[in-house]
Amino acid sequence: MANETMRIFFPLKIITYPQGEYGVEDNPIEITSAEAVFYEDAILAAIAKENRFFENDRGLAEYIHNEALNKKVYSLYPSVEIVDSELWGVMTAGLKESLTGEETAELLEFVTGQNSDGYGEGLEQRPIKTPDGEIYVSFWNHENYSLKLEQEIKNSSPDLEYGGQVML
Repeated sequence: MANETMRIFFPLKIITYPQGEYGVEDNPIEITSAEAVFYEDAILAAIAKENRFFENDRGLAEYIHNEALNKKVYSLYPSVEIVDSELWGVMTAGLKESLTGEETAELLEFVTGQNSDGYGEGLEQRPIKTPDGEIYVSFWNHENYSLKLEQEIKNSSPDLEYGGQVML
């Protein structure tokens, strides 16, 4: 089992298609990360549903091709979490042993790939029902994308409040 965890945060892109006079309009409206806080439960439920398709208890770690990294990263699960009144995407990695700087960089690259093309691509194509209508959540925001380790996020806002659930 995992001895330590590494948490990787990234901005979300969330859009909705407003209901117009003649049905759903074509022009998507982007929901800010602060507004997205209100949809946390619906998004967590959708992610939990998506995560049922994993074939074992390793989540996305199962797909890490680098053998050495695959041995060290026991599990990798996507989620969302409120940080400083904004909703962020988060990948929680369960590690069997600490990663080197190079391995951390490789894991970040893997997460980027999963967010843009893998797991994230599947998630963003499924509408999530909310009381305000359907929203689409993307783990990939090419205009405003960066990965931050938990330490970086905490250090950039020392008085952060953490909320949300973490699945390990």
